[in-house]
Amino acid sequence: METHFKAFVVNKTEEDFSASIQKVTMDNLSPGEVTIKVSYSSVNFKDGLASIPNGKIVTSYPFIPGIDLAGTVVNSNDARFSEGDSVIVTSYELGVSHTGGYSEYARVPADWIVPLPDGLSLEEAMILGTAGFTAALSVHRLEENGLRPEKGPILVTGATGGVGSIAVAMLAKRGYHVMASTGKESEHEYLKEIGAAEVISREEVTGEKYRPLDKQLWAAAVDPVGGKTLSSIVSKLQYNGSVAVSGLTGGTDVPTTVFPFILRGINILGIDSVYCPMVTRRELWSRMATDLKPEEHLHTIKQVVTLENLPATLSDILKGAARGRTIVKI
Repeated sequence: METHFKAFVVNKTEEDFSASIQKVTMDNLSPGEVTIKVSYSSVNFKDGLASIPNGKIVTSYPFIPGIDLAGTVVNSNDARFSEGDSVIVTSYELGVSHTGGYSEYARVPADWIVPLPDGLSLEEAMILGTAGFTAALSVHRLEENGLRPEKGPILVTGATGGVGSIAVAMLAKRGYHVMASTGKESEHEYLKEIGAAEVISREEVTGEKYRPLDKQLWAAAVDPVGGKTLSSIVSKLQYNGSVAVSGLTGGTDVPTTVFPFILRGINILGIDSVYCPMVTRRELWSRMATDLKPEEHLHTIKQVVTLENLPATLSDILKGAARGRTIVKI
């Protein structure tokens, strides 16, 4: 194990903010029972916020962001993991209050670790990453609430983003008729390539005027957007329909009424990928290696960058210019 290694470090003082590649040591890493040589991380919206001075993600500086990672155990003080094990770490406090995946080495609590399941490579695990886990949990919760392909079309909002792209591909693999919503006309072919049966505009979701009860269009929805988009979805779900909501890029306020819930039996399913119980987490990673693995589309969804490319890549995701999943080859 190297005594000095590369990491993407953000630092903030009263006078200045910096984000750069630096040489660090093990002393710069947060404590944990398991040390991992990181092979891949990925780029998420939360990582973008961690890379700017007022992103309200990082509270203590200097800091190494990166909310997910995949790699190989090099040292373990926990009997569950041994040197050479391939592992995944996402969620919990990684990249938020605990140094994260944008580093050649990471040290984490053993309780946060998922063994890499058969059927996934370390690279594929990070093409999925936090966004893929969120998409998988959304599909899982919808199916727990009775969703089946024969029930009708499924809407995916923010469909060119990480969660949206993977949700489109996963649902298509499961045999659903996927309607993908995007504000980017240039990305219609991309969405069809990864499994969308139809592509519609944002305006077709929200409509010109909000109605508490509107025409019933979709059996269910995966919504990483929230805000007024969620309000419109709720008003247009079929009877007993459900929407799995995991994001707030469209805002935190959801103006709606009680009518969809008491007259159509609509369900809003909150998706929390951060503190999801480990038993569910392992089950879903196993499914992402099997029935939820959009194998033929994974490499269409991905782009690969290095640590040196991170500043520009993180800026792009904050601007909404990113498509699919960007993974970081460490």
